[in-house]
Amino acid sequence: MFEKTFDRTTINRAVLAGLNANCLSREDNATEESLEELEALLETAGGVCVGTVLQNKSTPDPRTFLGEGKVEELKQLCQGVEADLVIFDNDLSPSQQRSLTEALGVQVLDRSALILDIFAQRARTSEGRLQVELAQYKYLLPRLTSMWKHLERQEGAIGTRGPGETQLETDRRLIRGKITKLEGELREVRRIRATQRSRREKNEVPVVAIVGYTNAGKSTLLNHLTGADIPANNRLFDTLDTTTRTLELSDTCTALISDTVGFISKLPHQLVEAFKATLEELEYADLLLHVIDASNPQWREQAEVVERLITELGAWETPRIDVFNKVDLLNGDILPHGEGIVTLSARTGEGVDKLLKMLGDRLDQGAHRVKLAIPYDQGGLVDMLYREAKVEKVDYGEAIEVEAICTPKVLGQVRGYVTEGWSPTREPWED
Repeated sequence: MFEKTFDRTTINRAVLAGLNANCLSREDNATEESLEELEALLETAGGVCVGTVLQNKSTPDPRTFLGEGKVEELKQLCQGVEADLVIFDNDLSPSQQRSLTEALGVQVLDRSALILDIFAQRARTSEGRLQVELAQYKYLLPRLTSMWKHLERQEGAIGTRGPGETQLETDRRLIRGKITKLEGELREVRRIRATQRSRREKNEVPVVAIVGYTNAGKSTLLNHLTGADIPANNRLFDTLDTTTRTLELSDTCTALISDTVGFISKLPHQLVEAFKATLEELEYADLLLHVIDASNPQWREQAEVVERLITELGAWETPRIDVFNKVDLLNGDILPHGEGIVTLSARTGEGVDKLLKMLGDRLDQGAHRVKLAIPYDQGGLVDMLYREAKVEKVDYGEAIEVEAICTPKVLGQVRGYVTEGWSPTREPWED
């Protein structure tokens, strides 16, 4: 246990608490590293850490999580550093949260509540707000009883029995109604995404999804690749709302590349469920870019967290490239290398050319830029080209002259009208 000294006027002064269940193994430092990450989350939310408490205990106490003695120690620390908040690195049950709040005399949150608060601050689009609101209501519903503790204490008093119970049930009903409404709105979001996805598939536009641990540099990489100019600060969960941009890999190969919300260990399951409307894009992507912060000593553990969530979201079979980012911060460290691996610095641009070449090799579908002369009585082919090819120019003369980038599938339908750019005497894949 230790305390930190800060300006007493600082708001949201929090003590962090954690349980080390591996106290007899070599994994003791894992909990300390998790607490360090929790402190970074607290700073992201706008608070400041004024002390930490770590309990070595094989199993959590059913009522107080840490045990009576450690809770008393935690209470004294809170009073000594004038903390107004205690945040646990572990998930607390509603009854544990209630017992700890009573024992400590300050607000008690767990890691999930803190992450939900950060997401609520950062969501900007209407879709992002819907997803965060749904996650918050699902988190709140089982904890309503704790909020009505003051009425339970009056149980038996004249005039308090019915109203308290009625109000609690009313609140539950209201929240269940809001959850149902939000789930319906998110189903509509998923329907719209499915329609957009079917259009992309019809046009045979490959989709690349950037995934990775929070603060691994995903947004910085997207900015460097496409000039997206989205905020990319050095803090956790800086980007929540998915951004999709066009990436021109060559004259004949264009892809859509999307930045997704960052992952983190112990990500609240409510958030995973709520953000499936966005994260299901991973399952339908043609390629994943798994961005790994190579400068972080825990990059292996972080990569494992991302791999588990990719599997949970059903995208374990999607081809991927492991992108080891922030190599400009390393001092000759040896990183994994081989097929499907690239090292780069999204900030300086070092190694990005290699990634672009790798993307082109993976996604090039054998498209050709061609010129066509289409008779007027075959004008329907022009409509087809607009739907399924990339039409760059159309002129109307003796025939309809079209310049377009066509995939092999489209070339097979217009092969008789090609005047330049591809020989119909050979199959497209033979070029």
